[in-house]
Amino acid sequence: MIITVTLNPAVDKIYWVDRLKMGQVAQEEFLTRALESSTSAGGKGVNTSIFLARLGVENVAMGFVGGHMGHVVVRDLHDEGVTTNFVWVNRETRINVTVLEQGHEHVPILIDEPGGAVSPEEIDRFLRRYKRMLSRATWVVLAGSLPAGVDPDFYCRLTDMATKAGAKVALSARGDALTCALRSSPYLVKPDTRERLTMEGSALTTNDEIIAAGKKLIETGVGVFIVSHDVTGDIAIAKDAVWEISTSVQATQFKNLVGADDALLGGIIYMLDKGEPLDKALRFGMAAGILSAESKEKVCRNYDNITTEMKTISIERLDEGDQT
Repeated sequence: MIITVTLNPAVDKIYWVDRLKMGQVAQEEFLTRALESSTSAGGKGVNTSIFLARLGVENVAMGFVGGHMGHVVVRDLHDEGVTTNFVWVNRETRINVTVLEQGHEHVPILIDEPGGAVSPEEIDRFLRRYKRMLSRATWVVLAGSLPAGVDPDFYCRLTDMATKAGAKVALSARGDALTCALRSSPYLVKPDTRERLTMEGSALTTNDEIIAAGKKLIETGVGVFIVSHDVTGDIAIAKDAVWEISTSVQATQFKNLVGADDALLGGIIYMLDKGEPLDKALRFGMAAGILSAESKEKVCRNYDNITTEMKTISIERLDEGDQT
């Protein structure tokens, strides 16, 4: 069983528009009408749970939810076949808004609410549930931002608990939450790169910088370090190899990037959990992410379509120069 932890989930509201107006004179000049919209449960771990459930993988979504929007998150997950074990809190679950302009969907406008604070009592309640669930888990996915009231080292604590229980940990976070969690050496690290990626105060912008940082993490006990260095390419560093994973699909073909990175992570975990080699898992994960981005739906749902999309994915060994 796989556990996903989304401590600060959301309801995703996505608008597709013909043109985003930024008027300065008359009211009618800045009215933008949506051509289409969607509303669904969101948050990085939530999206990964939905992806895994669509491939038939038993998983449990955990975190904090509250208010009317919290019921939307739980309902959507149940509709997808995901088991939930959220702690209900005395605050409203946040709403995140994405605006996608026609022809520029690969450059989304993202407006994320911070979400309300979580109390110490609610955190304790979550930890008790989390500890009980770990006895059945093979993987734990820790993903997304931390709500107010949760210490930056919380993912570090959850990683230690999962590792002690025998589960592998996949981490997708940024900022202090990422930095602190790295001290516990999660098995798989995929930083959230929706904002500029920094490690130890330095920005990682070039391949060489990414690879150097990844190799340093591998030496500390991290199993795999994966960074999206552009919309259609990732770099993966493991103990015995460095890969660049890319696709021939053009970014301008994308219809919705929301959830694509979470499907990518879910695809990698799906294959590794089945015992498949890392290079195959990376190819499958990239295919799942690209297929999701090519659709207006947040995460893809068909295994056969993913395997077909794998034909567009190439993997190059940067450390040896071998093409696979």
